[in-house]
Amino acid sequence: MSTFKAPKGTYDLKPPTSAVYLAVREAIAAPLKRAGYGYVETPGFEQVELFSRGVGESTDIVTKEMYTLTTRGGDQLALRPEGTASVLRAALEGNLHKDGNLPVKLWYSGSYYRYERPQKGRYRHFSQVGAEAIGAEDPALDAELIILAVDAYKSLGLSNFRLLLNSLGDKECRPVYRAALQDFLRGLELDEDTRRRIEINPLRVLDDKREDVQKQLVGAPLFRDHLCEACKAYHDQVRELLTAAGVEFEDDPKLVRGLDYYTRTTFEFVHDGLGSQSAVGGGGRYDGLSEMIGGPALPSVGWALGVDRTVLALEAEGIALDLPSPTEVYAVPLGDEARKILFGLVTELRRQGVATDFAYGGKGLKNAMKSANRSGARFAVIAGERDLAEGNVQLKDLESGEQKAVALADVVGEVLAKQG
Repeated sequence: MSTFKAPKGTYDLKPPTSAVYLAVREAIAAPLKRAGYGYVETPGFEQVELFSRGVGESTDIVTKEMYTLTTRGGDQLALRPEGTASVLRAALEGNLHKDGNLPVKLWYSGSYYRYERPQKGRYRHFSQVGAEAIGAEDPALDAELIILAVDAYKSLGLSNFRLLLNSLGDKECRPVYRAALQDFLRGLELDEDTRRRIEINPLRVLDDKREDVQKQLVGAPLFRDHLCEACKAYHDQVRELLTAAGVEFEDDPKLVRGLDYYTRTTFEFVHDGLGSQSAVGGGGRYDGLSEMIGGPALPSVGWALGVDRTVLALEAEGIALDLPSPTEVYAVPLGDEARKILFGLVTELRRQGVATDFAYGGKGLKNAMKSANRSGARFAVIAGERDLAEGNVQLKDLESGEQKAVALADVVGEVLAKQG
């Protein structure tokens, strides 16, 4: 046992569980690739100001949850708590928006970090797959991203998730709603930190999960009653496109999510089998974020889906993914000459695309065959001195138990034929 353990609130991904995480990431990415989203990868840390400006200085993410550090040169850096600000920064730095082909459509996958109270479904290190469409204001783009997320969840077999939908308005109607909400909140019995939040960003108070706060929010003004005509029309188009695509959703007038950059379309996916930590992903439109971080006006929309949460949702629904075995053929050499010859055969099979493993460490036949069965292989290739003297190996079907001699030169072709 190691002297060291993974830091509190983090986890290691190990086989066989890691195969499920990989399958979930691939399932989420597949619809994005079909829709023209290209892969982007950003550093695990960024300048602190990128997140304080973009995510919002009043958010819990920035004020309580970011891991920050100071370099030897005095730079203030933060481990990335979310992906959107980093991806937008990368797109602006790379001038991807200047080739005239807007929107810039990007997807990403990686680990993110927040200093939270560890609990099931909420870790200090977590995995997400995200997508961003940068540089276009179009309700069809909002609908596209939501549909792609729904299709990803359904491709995994999930059915007990719900889509919550809201609009947070724009720079025209948000100030009116903000003032009405502030007037309401100032009359409540709230602690000093929450009162300060009322003046900085009152929408954050709506996102407060404390029961005593939520009780007082009954009767709070709703954004839908303050939307301007343009935002109403935009939101109606998003809803119509989703309905036409057969996507069910629930209007949630209190949905604001935990980031300051959202405008207009805001959405969240929740799974009722996960208890209090029910959110499995979400996103929305962020038309002003580019300007917040020093870029030009680039209306954009995106989402991030939690890989950890999606795996928990699969478990809650009792779904076991049909994962391919990591090993198709297991080679068992008996003797030094057989080791040399079968090792060459293993290399050839792998080069032909066949997942193949080898009985390392000079195991005897009995132990080697136990390893072959544990590996999940369908076939074992066994060779001893007598077999090789005759130019053969033994090919055993581990499912049926059938075993036959096959000429060494024909083994690759035989395995490939049986695969087909």
